Amino acid sequence: QVPVAESGGGLVQAGGSLRLSCTASETMYSSYAMGWFRQAPGKDREFVAASSWSGTGTGYADSVKGRFTIGRDGPTNTVWLQMRNLKPEDTAVYYCNVDRADAFDRMRYGLPGPYWGQGTQVTVSS
Repeated sequence: QVPVAESGGGLVQAGGSLRLSCTASETMYSSYAMGWFRQAPGKDREFVAASSWSGTGTGYADSVKGRFTIGRDGPTNTVWLQMRNLKPEDTAVYYCNVDRADAFDRMRYGLPGPYWGQGTQVTVSS
C-alpha cells in the first residue's frame, strides 16, 4: 500500500477551481497532521496549507489565504484542498505531506513531516 496517495489536479483556466485529495496509510501513525506543499519549475518546494488531526486547526501560506481551504471530515487519514480563484502563479506540482498529529504546529509554519505523496500537477492557464 502506498503510504501517501494524492488525487485530483489537472488543467484549469485562471479564476477556476480544483480540489485535491490525499489519503495516508493507516499503518504509519495512530493520528496525523496533514498538509500540502507545492513546487513550481525552478523554485523550491513551499508550504501551502496544513490541517490538525481533528481538522479544527488549520494554517495557510499568505499567498493562498482566502482562496484555498484545507479540510478533513473529522479525525481521519484523509485531507482535501479546495482551491478557488486559481492564478497562473499557482501552477506547480502539489505534494501531500504527513506527520504525527503533535507535529501540526511545526507543519503550519512550513516545516514538513517525513512522508510525501508522489505529487499531482496543477496547471492554471491565463
